[in-house]
Amino acid sequence: MTEKSPLVIRAELPAPFHDGWNTMPGVTVDGTTLTIDAAEYFFRYDNPTWLVCDWTSVRTDLLEARETGSTTIEQMALDHIRRHGRVTTDPAEVLTTAYAVYSWLFRPEHLADPSLQRMGVTTAQLRILVEMGTMMALNRVEVSGEITNVGPAWMFGEAAKVVFGLTTAEAEMIDELYHGSWFNEPRRVEQVKAHVALGGRLVHGCQSGAEVNMAGGCVAPFGFDVSEFRRELAGFRDEWVERVRACGK
Repeated sequence: MTEKSPLVIRAELPAPFHDGWNTMPGVTVDGTTLTIDAAEYFFRYDNPTWLVCDWTSVRTDLLEARETGSTTIEQMALDHIRRHGRVTTDPAEVLTTAYAVYSWLFRPEHLADPSLQRMGVTTAQLRILVEMGTMMALNRVEVSGEITNVGPAWMFGEAAKVVFGLTTAEAEMIDELYHGSWFNEPRRVEQVKAHVALGGRLVHGCQSGAEVNMAGGCVAPFGFDVSEFRRELAGFRDEWVERVRACGK
């Protein structure tokens, strides 16, 4: 850990997290205060620094931007990160930024979409997606593809089962939403833009090449080495999954 990174992370969030987070090692939920003992919570915590952009600037400058014939949304996202990205050693800032990002992405107004109504998506599921995404923002992948920060929330579906008391079928439904069913093309564009505030792009572990569902993911920098990421995740995934499952026993 860096000397500047706190061993105890404390973030004040707009709404209380689910009490089930107290099941995870090192995590305490007390109203709107989320406290994480880094030494207990993380499987790896080798580089507790994060690239972020102010959510206000992303909302103002990027969320309404439109792709053109000469500039893609991904190019706009990368350009914004180049111009406005900064490194923070404050994990509480990462958590509050992530909460804003995912509260916007998984906002209730989308539930009026007939396709989501047919799937039976609920506000309770949106809460799970917001909270899981917020915690996952503390994970970190280097440009080299090395996975340097990993907490239990990386294993998205397995962690959701423990924290929220979901059945396997319910967790798979949440996992499916996270991996693509939520993100039709308009909402995919939204998530590309919104993740700029977290300094990169959303990468799903299942789609990294490890070929195993429920493998979660992270926000990775543009241009990262996917092959190395794949190698690392495939090598450690089973161990991490078992450690997450053990939290619920």
